[in-house]
Amino acid sequence: MSEASPVHGRSKSLVLAAMIFAVAMTFIDQTIVSIAVPQIQTRLGLSATGVQWAVNAYLLALASLFAFGGRLADTLGHRRMVTWGVIIFAGASALCGATPKGSLAEAWLIAFRALQGLGGAIMFPAALAIVVQTYEVRERGKALATFFGIAGALTAIGPIMGGFLTQWTWRAIFWVNLPVAAVAVLLIALSKPETDYRPARMDYRGLALITAGIVLGVFGFQQAPLWGWTNPAIGVCIAAGLALLVVFWRIEVRTPGSPLIDMAIFKNRTFLTQNLVLGIAMLTFVPLFVFSSEYAQISLGKQAKDAGVFLLFFFVGFAIATQIGGRLLDRVGAKLPVTLGCALAAVGFFLWAGKVTTLDFAKQQWFIVVAGAGMGLMLSPANTDALNQAGRFSYGEATGITQTVRNYAASLGIAVLGTTLVTRMRVNVANQLVQTQGVPRAQADQMADQLAQMQNKGGSGDGTPDLSKIPHFYQLAFAQSTETIFYAMGGVMVLAALVAFIGLKPGTQHEAADAEAESPAAQGTQGLEATA
Repeated sequence: MSEASPVHGRSKSLVLAAMIFAVAMTFIDQTIVSIAVPQIQTRLGLSATGVQWAVNAYLLALASLFAFGGRLADTLGHRRMVTWGVIIFAGASALCGATPKGSLAEAWLIAFRALQGLGGAIMFPAALAIVVQTYEVRERGKALATFFGIAGALTAIGPIMGGFLTQWTWRAIFWVNLPVAAVAVLLIALSKPETDYRPARMDYRGLALITAGIVLGVFGFQQAPLWGWTNPAIGVCIAAGLALLVVFWRIEVRTPGSPLIDMAIFKNRTFLTQNLVLGIAMLTFVPLFVFSSEYAQISLGKQAKDAGVFLLFFFVGFAIATQIGGRLLDRVGAKLPVTLGCALAAVGFFLWAGKVTTLDFAKQQWFIVVAGAGMGLMLSPANTDALNQAGRFSYGEATGITQTVRNYAASLGIAVLGTTLVTRMRVNVANQLVQTQGVPRAQADQMADQLAQMQNKGGSGDGTPDLSKIPHFYQLAFAQSTETIFYAMGGVMVLAALVAFIGLKPGTQHEAADAEAESPAAQGTQGLEATA
């Protein structure tokens, strides 16, 4: 049976740096594109639907293909797939930046945004699996804390970078990925990460089912705030997606040999619990970027590029606490940092919610830091602990599962919280019109139905608010609605804390046994990745 060679400290750091550069593009792209979307729409003459799909195509491809990417990494080799993922992502980015003007623009941009998503889905599970295999189990907490801490910082930097780059040209937000990709490929070549993998046949039936199920479900959630939950198409998409996922599960448990996802991993209590915790937490984590950015622009009157600075306070707490969480994981296990982090995030959201209606950023900033610290404390240990439950031949698969859960939950969170925001806006705008503008209740309700839609972009990028025309009563109404959202986020994190406290066992981690690795059949198909 082949084993990966021991990796020394300096080499480990080089491998970690290579993987961080590899995934950096995906994290930057989560937020940088939204800043440039209005300019892209204007310069290319895209329709509102077309520009929405330019955003959603990337997210749909990324969310639906993580399981595929994880399986490819475990069967074809992690270094090979992370390298191909970087090349595909960078190539698609270059082509997005080269979008021609005219009738071809819309289809071109949507297609290559989807290709970016494919590259990211191939790249991320492989990169994370390499980091996990490079470090011993007692070192992984610290290593992955650095990995996720830097990734989180890049997410926050995205809007700021996008604001500056778009002053030159919107195409630069895609071209900025090219030097990052070049550094990533160079570092991969220098560090030569070696990982165990096991060649196996691809389960194309399972791939088709899970991809279709995720696409339909996530699409339904994405469109719900725009089309409305009463639109029959929303229910059909979500129900059909869930039905396909149920069929996928039933088929996978009966698939002999190499299913796309080995459902037996969910019998592991820790793996199941951590995925539940991550799924619950992602109902708030990704939506936070959308709603806090809108709040900063609408209620606080900041420009889009300045809204990114607002989020930097969140990532100050996040980055510091991520390092603490990683060290706690290595020393005492996952239960303490995950449970404590969820609880701390809940406290931060509750305190933050209590100050948003002041419209004074100075009164909120420390509570933003607390919320970020809570998320940072739990996120990396939860991810790492889940991956530690997989055998060394299944790290890519386990990453694919956790990332699929996270992205599906994030889409659900944006949809539900987005609808809640619009509902509360109708009430709050009407109340403000009556109380501060003296508008009769019936007229106020009618006006509120129209005004409440002003902010309902849901991150779709249809446009940005005209800050010079937003009246104070509307700013206050949006702040009151955001207050409801942040209180809901606090409640969600309380639930995550309870799941972690009940479901996780105390104690430090141990390397997961890979029972299949000892079978003669498995020994005949194992390999050590030595070439990209």
